[in-house]
Amino acid sequence: MKPATIVGILLIIIGVIALAYGGLNFTTHEQKRVVDLGPLKVDANVEKEHSIPLPPVLGVIALAGGIVLVYAGTKK
Repeated sequence: MKPATIVGILLIIIGVIALAYGGLNFTTHEQKRVVDLGPLKVDANVEKEHSIPLPPVLGVIALAGGIVLVYAGTKK
């Protein structure tokens, strides 16, 4: 397979995911000091949720670009 075809397939997959989910969500785990009173120290595990929104236009552009690259990669 040509590199253009492979990149095109990857762009199509990314475009479909961006349109289906609308963004990326992930959780980070941190240990945070809650209380610090002299010799008394209390730590807690904190989970923070992060979101990276992806606009639908980005998904459409990636999908269209992927289709163009797959077509260009198969054409001689």
